Amino acid sequence: MPADLKLSVHSGSDKFSIYPIMADIIKKHDKGLHVKTAGTTWLEEVIGLAVAGGEALEAAKEVYASALSRKDELCGPYADVIDIDDALLPSADEVNGWSGEQFANTLRHIPGQPDYNPSFRQLIHVGYKVAAEMGERYYSLLEKNADVVGACVEENIYERHLKRLFNL
Repeated sequence: MPADLKLSVHSGSDKFSIYPIMADIIKKHDKGLHVKTAGTTWLEEVIGLAVAGGEALEAAKEVYASALSRKDELCGPYADVIDIDDALLPSADEVNGWSGEQFANTLRHIPGQPDYNPSFRQLIHVGYKVAAEMGERYYSLLEKNADVVGACVEENIYERHLKRLFNL
């Protein structure tokens, strides 16, 4: 293999099923790789806000409610690559009654987690525009809750991605 070759795989939601194969290739060829985490990092930010509770949880719920009401607009650019089952999307009123832990468990991609909802996750995933429109309010909540949000991001990248990729 060329010395400057870098393995780059965009795996989407099925990444955990291919990580063992990628780990074998990395070991076999002693090559590096590029792990794209922007989308999952954004989702972990929302999870961290939900777990933090209070006004941070309210903002996470607001992101969902707005994304739900703007679903066609937000999903449009990704229509060929996402698969949201509308029947699996809870109403904004239902989500408003959730605890931070229930919101986080519904959003977190942990195989076997009974609350996990891939349609909910995909809608939040394309809802980043809502957070951007919240502007300083969203950013200040990230700063105010940096310990919780940072722990969620670190756990996701290290525990669920890098450890699996490198068989640690």
